[in-house]
Amino acid sequence: KQWYQRRVRGTQWEDPRKNKVSSGPAIQYSRDYKVKYENFKANLPKPPTSTGKCEIKVKRANILTDSFNVVMSKTKEDLLRRLWITFEGEPGLDYGGLAREWFYTLSREMFNPYYGLWEYSAIDNYTLQINPNSGICDPDHERFFYFFGRICAMAVYHGKLVDGFFIRPFYKLILGKPINLEDMAEVDIETYNSLKWVIDNDPEDLYLTFSAQEDKFGEVVETPLVTNGENIDVTNFNKMGYVKAYISWKFVDRISVQVKSFKNGFNDVIPLRSLSVFDENELEYLMCGITQIDVEDWCTYTEFKGGYSPTHHVVVWFWKAVRSFDNEFRARLLQFVTGTSRVPMNGFRELQGSNGPQKFCIEKWGSNQDLPRAHTCFNRIDLPPYSDYHTLREKLRVAVECTGGFDID
Repeated sequence: KQWYQRRVRGTQWEDPRKNKVSSGPAIQYSRDYKVKYENFKANLPKPPTSTGKCEIKVKRANILTDSFNVVMSKTKEDLLRRLWITFEGEPGLDYGGLAREWFYTLSREMFNPYYGLWEYSAIDNYTLQINPNSGICDPDHERFFYFFGRICAMAVYHGKLVDGFFIRPFYKLILGKPINLEDMAEVDIETYNSLKWVIDNDPEDLYLTFSAQEDKFGEVVETPLVTNGENIDVTNFNKMGYVKAYISWKFVDRISVQVKSFKNGFNDVIPLRSLSVFDENELEYLMCGITQIDVEDWCTYTEFKGGYSPTHHVVVWFWKAVRSFDNEFRARLLQFVTGTSRVPMNGFRELQGSNGPQKFCIEKWGSNQDLPRAHTCFNRIDLPPYSDYHTLREKLRVAVECTGGFDID
């Protein structure tokens, strides 16, 4: 988010309303990201030189269908023009506010699992992933995913945001990056633990084959992971190939049609190659932004282990450091520990872990020389008992910005 300063007639990243704190200078998240973002914006396709607006008129009660019909009828050049949103029957001129509201309201409908195109991930009830059975729920699903891609690209192009919580592999798929076992841990901890066991042990006694079972509307269906996979046993010699094939099936193969349609729609507005400067975390910021983080709520719903308590001096220093950070860096810290920069709708009390509700946790671990490390499956940060506040703040900054010390149980 950028702020306009009337005094200097320009924009800045820092919130000018923010009070200075005595805990040290506010840390701005990812200086590299700012440079990437500015270069990205400078290289976006230019709107047509001719005058005109991209007029989109919708009924609020029918926003998904109306928006689909209008946006799918527009050319790429139309979508690059200045947006002019009208909610039928409502007064108001769109000088930016109505466009923001349109993206927000529309995206809440677009990503509603009720329609069967998206579903909640196995780990919580607010992080979304593509429903592999979306074609059964809606035979026209490919056009809808193309539309979703267009909308997300329009939001990025016009400096707006969509309201959605997506699993990390979704952003990786958009960027064309490989999915690995650690990505599984953030989405489905039970499957992750099973695959990890296969890697660490001899799986021959499990009588596994190169196939996967899934529930399709009450019917268990077996799918081969490779050609004739149901007749190929998993052994100690081919188990890594099995794990790789299973991850590909879980995250890529089952939704390849939907992802291709989404990417085609996105690429129709913004070339996908221009996103290559970002990583998956930065792409989340670009598309969805960050929520305003309530530090007091964060403190209230935090638990402690290993000898720490709310009044322990290291914990007091930790919250002092968190308050000294700006909202962008707080979001990055939250992402470092929990795997997402977003807070559930009802605050930190609804934070989810690998086995259901799981509060943010600070555990005593390590020495003064160690960096903090994170366990995203358990929303836990292992925080060494540092000797002073400034050491804690600097070690925390390095761990978050360099994502050092990441660990998975």
